[in-house]
Formats: sequence, C-alpha cells, structure tokens
Amino acid sequence: MKITFYGHASLGIEVSGKHILVDPYISANPKAAHIDINTIKADFILLTHAHGDHILDVEAIAKRTNAVIVSNAEIAGHYAKKGFQSHPMNHGGSWNFDFGKLKYVNAVHSSSFPDGSNGGNPGGFVIEGEHKNVYIAGDTALTMDMKLIPMRTKLDLAILPIGDNFTMDVDDAIIASDFVGCDKILGIHYDTFGYIEINHEEAIRKFFDKGKDLMLLEIGSFIEL
Repeated sequence: MKITFYGHASLGIEVSGKHILVDPYISANPKAAHIDINTIKADFILLTHAHGDHILDVEAIAKRTNAVIVSNAEIAGHYAKKGFQSHPMNHGGSWNFDFGKLKYVNAVHSSSFPDGSNGGNPGGFVIEGEHKNVYIAGDTALTMDMKLIPMRTKLDLAILPIGDNFTMDVDDAIIASDFVGCDKILGIHYDTFGYIEINHEEAIRKFFDKGKDLMLLEIGSFIEL
C-alpha cells in the first residue's frame, strides 16, 4: 500500500492495483502548485465531507478518470445527479470494493457544499486492503467514537488532522491515536492557511515523547506500508 500526500487533506492511495484519491483540494492550494491534477490516477474518489477544501477538484478528476465517487448518501447523490459514477454510504456501513473493504465511520465536524446546500453528515473511512488497515479520520474533533475502531480493526496507520481551529489539534490527535490503538500517524489538515499553521518540530516531539511516530510529509512525497 502506497500513500501519497497531495497537500491539505488530499491523499492518493495505491492498493491492490487500484488508485484511490481522498478529498482532492489541490489546484487552488498554492503549496501544491507543483502537483498537476491531470496526471493523478483515480479509480475511486473518497470524500469525507462537502466543504470546498475537500471537493474542489472532484469533478475535473472524475470526468477525466471516470472514477467512482464514494461518500455519504447526500454527497454521492449530488454527484450522481451530475452524471458521475457514485457509491453512497452511511455511518457504520461497509462495502467490499475491488481494493478491499471500506467502512464509513463517524466524524464530528460540519458538511455543506460551497453553495450552502446539504452535504449530509461528515465521516471518516477505514480501509482494509493488502493486509494493511488504515484509518482516515477526515475533519473531526476528538471523539469517543474513535474507541470503537480498534474493536473491529487493528490499524497499521492512522491519518489524523492536526491543524487545530477547524479540527483536532496535536494534543487531541495524540489522544485520538490512543483511542484508535495506533502509534503510527500521518498528519493532515495543517499549514494550508493561517488558521491551521503548526510548529512541525514541536508536533513531532510531542508524539515522540508519547512513544509515537508522527509523519509530516512533503507535498508530493509518499510512504509505503
């Protein structure tokens, strides 16, 4: 399993020969100016919620790749009405896709499209594929529901927001990693704009002091599990 960071909360995941794109907000992110969305492969696009900084490039990429858009029922329905392939899910539900099993889990945030229309309830995803299990928290506060995840799935990686203001901060993310039973963390949703800038060295040190590994990838770089 290969995971590429495209900036903000955008990720590319290669698993079982399939390409998954998560929350594509790339073309308007100046920090990701070196990423060409026309070269990004996508068989599936996972959307945690409907905010503009998570769906900006969905239509351009889905139109080119014919990717299946996977999200809550409201978001999936929104794109289905526009003629895109979609697969609707809701909290607690799972589905076996070509790349593995996907479960839609709770997140505490808000969700509306940029025009103010209903984006349903926000969520996160647990991916089980290639004998590796990954939790993508999406935009969320720290929530006790995270404790439910390791009751069903032993994680190899937790992808957590750490930028504060709109989501958890670093200290809450450390607690979240305890809740989900995973000490290997990929940080997302930080530094994109002023509200969510963080001190990288301090964040990494705080995780290290708790016996955990926080990875803050350069945009365009990747890890392999």
